[in-house]
Amino acid sequence: MNTQVISTILQEEAGTTLGANLIRSGELVAFPTETVYGLGANGLDGEAVNRIFEAKGRPNDNPLILHIAKKSDLKKLWAHVPDRALPLIETFWPGPLTLIFQKAEIVPYEVTAGLETVAVRMPSDRTARALIRKADVPIAAPSANRSGKPSPTNAQHVLDDMDDRIPLILDGGDCKYGVESTVLSLVGEPTILRPGAVTKEMLEAVIGPVQLAGSILKPLGDREVAASPGMKYKHYAPDAEVIVVDGTPEETARCVLSLYYDLLEAGKTVEILSTKQTHFRYRGASATEIGDREHPETLCANLFRVLREIGASCDVILAEGIETGEEGLAYMNRLLRAAGFHRINAHAELLKK
Repeated sequence: MNTQVISTILQEEAGTTLGANLIRSGELVAFPTETVYGLGANGLDGEAVNRIFEAKGRPNDNPLILHIAKKSDLKKLWAHVPDRALPLIETFWPGPLTLIFQKAEIVPYEVTAGLETVAVRMPSDRTARALIRKADVPIAAPSANRSGKPSPTNAQHVLDDMDDRIPLILDGGDCKYGVESTVLSLVGEPTILRPGAVTKEMLEAVIGPVQLAGSILKPLGDREVAASPGMKYKHYAPDAEVIVVDGTPEETARCVLSLYYDLLEAGKTVEILSTKQTHFRYRGASATEIGDREHPETLCANLFRVLREIGASCDVILAEGIETGEEGLAYMNRLLRAAGFHRINAHAELLKK
């Protein structure tokens, strides 16, 4: 099929109207959100939802998120709305927070990967909400990329992965946050399954203690089931191999440079992902400054774009690890999965030299 791209900056009414018609007829539409671009289908139509997995080349054992345009829509999708969800909805919706609770019967198991729970969020992006309102159904949408690849943060990324696979891409420009929403399970004790722009600290200021899933910075266990998108072992990966190097900024930079020249001698093409604080240490090497480690939201905003851009033109990417406080947790979660958890301790590595 021919994939049409419509700029919603210039033609929002026409684009969202066409997109809504396609969604209602069981087709797929890629659309912008404030986090990443989503690949949407009618979330109440199991057959349409299965087309998402086909287009992405993704196993259907990974649950999807239902996107809504009105807070009141949540009542149709959950068995009931627990009291502790209310202050979260009031504080963070619309925005980059996904909430998980027991599903209502109307939600097909194709959305939940067979689970009895369903993830729901209300995006703040204007185009996304206009599309959902006009379609008049919740839209099931993972990120609009081929399975396992870095999530798309602009329409060109979507076109690179989905050209001739879907009928329409709504181009709303670059996404604000650059990483997917925070996913918080409200089944049992509140637990973050996937970190994002809404941090643990922000959530705890509203509802008190919040736990972190053990798989945020390590792989799922052999028998563990993915209760949220983004929990699989390797995710967000570019074509190049990614290696994460952890340590103090100084030790990390020394170790990265040592590995860089070792890999060059081995005949590899290598790119370094540096932070603002360490970029000057890589003079003479091929390095891309991705953001400020003291403001990890800048790293999140650029990560997927940079992985796509440089991952297609080198063999190995050496990336600096950072502290996991606040938005740093979301950054390290995505980076480690992009690397398949290939991680090197800078201090230990330097001692070997």
